[in-house]
Amino acid sequence: MIDALWTWQDLVDAAEATADGAPGIPITGFSIDTRSLQPGEVFVALRDQRDGHEFVGAAFERGAAAAIVAKDYGRKPGDGALLRVSDPLEGLTAIARAARARTNARIVAVTGSVGKTGTKEALRVALSPLGPTHAAEKSFNNHWGVPLTLARMPADVRYGVFEIGMNHAGEITPLTQLVRPHVAIITTVEPVHLEFFGSVEAIADAKAEIFVGLEKYVREEQDRGSGPAGKAYGGYTAILNRDNPQYDRLARAAALRGVEIVSFGSHPEADLRADVLELGPTGTNVSAVLKGRRIDYRVGAPGAHIAQNSLAVVAAIDALGADVEQAVAALVGLSAPKGRGERSKIGLENGAILLIDESYNANPASMRSALAAMAGVPRDEFPRRIAVLGDMLELGEQSGSLHEGLKDSVDAAEVDLVFACGSSMQRLFDALPSERRGEWAPASQGILGPLMATVRAGDVIMVKGSLGSRMAPIVEALLQKGQEGRVGLASGK
Repeated sequence: MIDALWTWQDLVDAAEATADGAPGIPITGFSIDTRSLQPGEVFVALRDQRDGHEFVGAAFERGAAAAIVAKDYGRKPGDGALLRVSDPLEGLTAIARAARARTNARIVAVTGSVGKTGTKEALRVALSPLGPTHAAEKSFNNHWGVPLTLARMPADVRYGVFEIGMNHAGEITPLTQLVRPHVAIITTVEPVHLEFFGSVEAIADAKAEIFVGLEKYVREEQDRGSGPAGKAYGGYTAILNRDNPQYDRLARAAALRGVEIVSFGSHPEADLRADVLELGPTGTNVSAVLKGRRIDYRVGAPGAHIAQNSLAVVAAIDALGADVEQAVAALVGLSAPKGRGERSKIGLENGAILLIDESYNANPASMRSALAAMAGVPRDEFPRRIAVLGDMLELGEQSGSLHEGLKDSVDAAEVDLVFACGSSMQRLFDALPSERRGEWAPASQGILGPLMATVRAGDVIMVKGSLGSRMAPIVEALLQKGQEGRVGLASGK
């Protein structure tokens, strides 16, 4: 018997809803997409690009326990239990608020221009051995993703990890007030979404909104014979990148709220400083000092940027009052998520290629990090380096120069061939010498044929671009090219 995530009455009360019927099966979760809905989940009929009310029938056909719908939704044949609310998103948000109120979990929230999802995943991996841990799926970091993640959180988890994103000022404030984290990480601030902000300083101010929701947690201190049990407080902590040019601005914003600041990085004044980063093709050995305490561990996913953000993970675990050594030992099992650095060996008739899938998103900072990570792949196994690059979006008037400015990173990574698509990425393509130009096209489908004709055994191919550049189909085509499909990568030193 599957344990219920919510009782029906608790859910009705939390959503401030009118019940129309009652489910006949336990409520096990929530879904906003009938294509991935699992039996027992509650379908939330959001009104977004399409009206979710059109799919209520499909949700019940797939085994939904109930559906959250607007008050004026007309019941259809085959519909099951309904929760009627003024607005389904507001109903989901109310459930999220109740989910946060009913838990004693220690909560960490992550934001930043780059590295949010990877840092969230590293926290999930590190905290899970210490107790039941709940974390956001994929990049559920917006106005529906955060409440959906909270609503799905069991009451008895020990740790919760949430990712909070934004495209405009003011978007983080309501989300952090909903999550109410004890610890907040800002991975870094970079020129991302410049189209909507105009300056990196404005981006930093928007990221600093995460401090608004910070809270302390209470830890009961046991009576040791010298007096009654008392209470000790932790949390209310901001984890900031000391190497980032916006550190002082973020620290001032945190200090104005009385938030404890813990910094990380290679800066000599960082509270958690990386003395050694031994970068390798399958991971990084890290030796760090946290407030005079030596911590050594290995990160299983390759890349200097991943190792750098692992320092924020260590600092957050310490701020949560958890066992740092036990937690970081689990980071050896960390792997890059799909679309965010996932690596696949693809068997060909006479060898293999290595595919690095960075197709989910891109900005100048993450593009440079991805190129540097590809450069760490040894040429003795994969002698030719191919970068397949799509436009980085939402960069405003500086878009052209920021794309062309990637040439130094392409040069530093010693990329042999570049395939590019999009009007902005053409600036980079035209700046390259002719022998390093593979093909350029206005859209991603235009470079697919020439790329597939060029690929041969021994290539390492990194595919990256903003989601709107549609680089994922290129990844899928490369995966299908292999006769043996994904054969994986052995981890090790």
